[in-house]
Amino acid sequence: MAKVTGFLEIDRQEQKYAPASDRIRHFREFTIPLAEDEVQRQAARCMDCGIPFCHGPTGCPVHNQIPDWNDLVFQGDWELAVRNLHSTNNFPEFTGRICPAPCEEACTLNLEDVPVNIKSVEQAIADKGWSEGWIVPEPAASKTGKAVAVVGSGPAGMAAAQQLARAGHTVHLYEREPKAGGLLRYGIPDFKMEKHYIDKRVAQLEAEGVTFHYNVDVGSTVSLDELAERHDAVILCAGAERPRDPGVGGMELEGCHWAMPYLVQQNRRVGGEPEISATSNEAPIWAAGKHVVVIGGGDTASDCVGTAFRQGALSVTQLDIRPIPPLMEDKLTVWPYWPTKFRTSSSQAEGAEREFSAATLALVGEDGHVTGVKCARVDEKRRPIEGTEFILRADLVLAAIGFSGPRLDTYIAQAGEKLELDGRTNVKANTDDYKTSIDKVFAAGDVRRGQSLVVWAIREGRQAARAVDKFLTGTTNLPV
Repeated sequence: MAKVTGFLEIDRQEQKYAPASDRIRHFREFTIPLAEDEVQRQAARCMDCGIPFCHGPTGCPVHNQIPDWNDLVFQGDWELAVRNLHSTNNFPEFTGRICPAPCEEACTLNLEDVPVNIKSVEQAIADKGWSEGWIVPEPAASKTGKAVAVVGSGPAGMAAAQQLARAGHTVHLYEREPKAGGLLRYGIPDFKMEKHYIDKRVAQLEAEGVTFHYNVDVGSTVSLDELAERHDAVILCAGAERPRDPGVGGMELEGCHWAMPYLVQQNRRVGGEPEISATSNEAPIWAAGKHVVVIGGGDTASDCVGTAFRQGALSVTQLDIRPIPPLMEDKLTVWPYWPTKFRTSSSQAEGAEREFSAATLALVGEDGHVTGVKCARVDEKRRPIEGTEFILRADLVLAAIGFSGPRLDTYIAQAGEKLELDGRTNVKANTDDYKTSIDKVFAAGDVRRGQSLVVWAIREGRQAARAVDKFLTGTTNLPV
């Protein structure tokens, strides 16, 4: 490392946010990027730690070579840093914005609570790569004559498609929605990541030979068997978007909705699409002038909070059945793994009330419309404590307690017993060859592992592409 004492001389600096009073007036990104010289200073803090846990199995799922590109940024060799970063991560501008950065939790300097600002450096490298024109299509020099179908254009599907196209295969990517991106486009709000970054990658993939087929619902528009007949291999990357049922009475009341339709509608509005798809019987969901209650304590719930504020909600309360976590973790028992500790998202900081150790007992209403959420405090086993019941006023309730697995009413139902599922109803495939129980059909990303991080989707898409390349040609030069 060129600045082995950098961590002793330079303090950690983070990206700033625009004031909440300003940012809730729009759906654009509101983080303020660090100046280029400050990014170089932050990269200089990367110490010669011997064992870089940041890119090991506890840190970065795609194994970004973080110390290497930190050093390149510090030295001012941004172009080589761009190439190094892309050698392990197809879409660093995505992860640099929305990844929770387990690499920083695994950083050796996190033992002192001042990890290297890896996420901001990653975003800066990717953004500079685009602004300088260093990120360009990389079409294959020759074609293999093999054709692959990829189902789903989320980060797993796009990563798999790009890797296979660069290996020389003819790739057809099938997407149910009118645009590519999956939940990256339709689930994650623009204030966390604007969608022109996805559009740039789509243009790059098309220039590399990937053909996108939109408004194709595999299992309805076309069958899985048909895709397998037309192609030499099929990779299922369709995600895991079936919501987990909170199991409380009253979800049928008007004003009670699952989180994902709410987020999808708003992302369509921002993207200039009809808020309701032509094949849906949904009603518009809007938070303006309402008291909103969000059930759930994860990222999707937080996205609902930020969206509700931007729509003009009068109040937003977030319910979490878990106890309030400790402010700081015990480093000696947790590091370098991802810790459970008290975190406040940018959306929560915009004015949300947070209720911990709160179980949702029922949704109550009048004349068929929700008026409140009946709750109770819970004990250490998450059982409601008698006598602690209370009711929160609610005009709009959004259930965001996670996802149960992929949709079962599509190609999965069509395939029947031929397509084996695991105990959690995900498509069963291992991480050695990513093969499913159907010949020529592979699975990667959330459809295989369950709902997870974008960075895990990219990793699985890349690995599945390598497995398919080897399956089709007997060998592969794609990275592990």
